[in-house]
Amino acid sequence: MGTENLAIVVGSYDDASAASDDYRALRNGQDSGGYEIRGAVVLTRDKDGGVRVEEHGDKAVGHGAAWGAGAGVVVGLFAPPLLAATAVGAGIGAILGKIRKNRDEKQLGVDVDEYLAPGTSAVVAVVDDKWADKVEKALIRSEKRINKAIDSDDYEKLRKAIDESADDIVEQLNA
Repeated sequence: MGTENLAIVVGSYDDASAASDDYRALRNGQDSGGYEIRGAVVLTRDKDGGVRVEEHGDKAVGHGAAWGAGAGVVVGLFAPPLLAATAVGAGIGAILGKIRKNRDEKQLGVDVDEYLAPGTSAVVAVVDDKWADKVEKALIRSEKRINKAIDSDDYEKLRKAIDESADDIVEQLNA
């Protein structure tokens, strides 16, 4: 396990505009020094089950990697099957398989159908676990919220694999 304690925070929304509002509130909270977010995205799942990764506002929430790669890490940790559908290269697939196995063993996974049912949206954020409760509370418009510990080694390995294929993944995620 890595030296950092990370958490994934998810808020589920029946209304896409409420998800957008909470995403902007997260960005503003981060900007004002209330907490630090590694990465965050808004996911929208259409009635047919297709998922779109969305960003709202003039900049992404989080620091470091380019928006597309950061979105890939967050999506991959929340729902490996969503990223696996667009993942490029065997390295990412192998890492997603390991993450999935770790989740099954630790029962730490977030159920995609529960938090991103067809016709709904979700805000998904990766944070240091010291900020998890604060970030979860910031998702005030969500119908359901959850935060779960994630393995920082998984985060870093997935981030590295995605960074190595960032251009291809950005293209796939934004298609």
